[in-house]
Amino acid sequence: MSARKASYTNPRPCKHLSAYKLKHGLSGYKSLQKCLKTTPDGRTSVENPTSKISRCSCCNGFQGRLYFCLICSSISCSSHTLLHAQSEIGHDLAVDIERAELYCCACSDQVYDPDFDKTVMSKHLSCSTSSADSIGERLCERKRLGSGVQLADLNKSGQLAFMRDNRAKSCYPLGLRGLNNLGNTCFMNSVLQALLHAPPMRNYFLSDRHNRRTCRKRSANRLCLPCELDGIFSAVYSGGADRTPYSPAQFLYSWWQHSENLASYEQQDAHEFFISVLDGIHERESKTRNQTRDSGDCQCITHRVFSGQLRSDVTCMTCGFTSTTYDPCLDISLDLGSNKPVKRNDSSSSSTLVGCLDLFTKPEKLGADQKLYCQNCRELRDSSKQLSIRKLPLVLCLHVKRFEHSLVRKMMRKINSYMHFPFSLDMTPYLSSSIVRNRFGNRIFAFEGDDFDISTEFEIFAVITHSGTLDSGHYLTYLRIKDQWYRCDNAWINEVDERVVRASQCYMMFYVHKTLYYKTKEDSSCSPVSTQKEAFHRIAGCC
Repeated sequence: MSARKASYTNPRPCKHLSAYKLKHGLSGYKSLQKCLKTTPDGRTSVENPTSKISRCSCCNGFQGRLYFCLICSSISCSSHTLLHAQSEIGHDLAVDIERAELYCCACSDQVYDPDFDKTVMSKHLSCSTSSADSIGERLCERKRLGSGVQLADLNKSGQLAFMRDNRAKSCYPLGLRGLNNLGNTCFMNSVLQALLHAPPMRNYFLSDRHNRRTCRKRSANRLCLPCELDGIFSAVYSGGADRTPYSPAQFLYSWWQHSENLASYEQQDAHEFFISVLDGIHERESKTRNQTRDSGDCQCITHRVFSGQLRSDVTCMTCGFTSTTYDPCLDISLDLGSNKPVKRNDSSSSSTLVGCLDLFTKPEKLGADQKLYCQNCRELRDSSKQLSIRKLPLVLCLHVKRFEHSLVRKMMRKINSYMHFPFSLDMTPYLSSSIVRNRFGNRIFAFEGDDFDISTEFEIFAVITHSGTLDSGHYLTYLRIKDQWYRCDNAWINEVDERVVRASQCYMMFYVHKTLYYKTKEDSSCSPVSTQKEAFHRIAGCC
């Protein structure tokens, strides 16, 4: 964990965006509003006013990513955006038609502008204001109907906006807030949503254990990753009237300083980002306590919440001598395609999380080119290796290996297989004590590390999914709050049925100790109701 020198505090602004705003101001953004369309699932896109099917003005193609020029309203595909910018002076800025995100044709990259985000959000808010299906209204209406209040009473003028009873305070869970896409940052937003709703992380930052106002690690030239995360927790759980999507720009800049090789608006892998963020938090907090990860007893919030320990047993297949090593882990990566598949809807193969965990802890015979030195035989021998979990973390992160290198095509490919995963998970069969006892015929004997006070039962609270391909994929998060699932897709949040979650292509799953999950369920509060304007604030971007 080497320290990286600071090279900047903010990303370099796009000169083409600056030139556009200097010349045109916000007129182009305002003109674009009439072309914006909000879909039923809460996504905003650009609608071509002249044609139902948008086509590239150069090649007449309509597949792939298409971009709408802010100057001349012409449409270009990803292959011809640069050509359009070069042939038409000043036509550098465009909008992704499918996602309504700002794009610089000259830089061939997405750019972020808070003014553009405000334009998109104001359009969405104007559409959602007239809708009776927002999360706040649906949940509040459900509670009133369940309390014996008649529907006719709800329609009485003025009563809905100013009811201040305790039931109104539970319109929607506190902390449920969208995160703006800053340019291909769905990988970041999906992980942040999981971290924001991990009970131990939430308790740590909301109890002011890391105070960004007194932190000495923050300077004019260097941001502090835990400080910026603390800022997001404060903004999301503030309980104020502002429920509009939050822009985690400062957090993104801070992460760029920690991982300078990844400092760009290109799409990144959510799992790699997750590990990188935990590494950055550890690096900052361990320096404060003069600790290192190698000490095995790090008390930073990263390791207190996510750190577990794996046991690796390598057994000589000649004499049976076993060599045991222990390694810390922040997550467990599981192979998807190797456990026995079952048929789902008679069309595509699927796996189970239990099958993946069984495969993870199954003895594996090492190849002939992997012979290891046996201390008993004193020579290289064929051997087998078996992994097990010696210590469980408070929050268990399971990562599904959906991206692999194809030896046939010599390229990376994505595994689209469906995987069934339970909402409640008992990890007892995968503990080292269970694995070793099973290896010796389930004989009852004392086992180092036995601790019957430690819970092995977990409840799921977040699922990060990946849809699409390697080149044009998209991440989103499903959150489980009080046994209700919510779909968090950047700025857009909506309530979903658990069947939608089960049918998703899970990429990362977050489980928390069962006792912590139900304690959070009992203690979770909801945002206070404003007595001045509207009792039931809509979450911008919700449908």
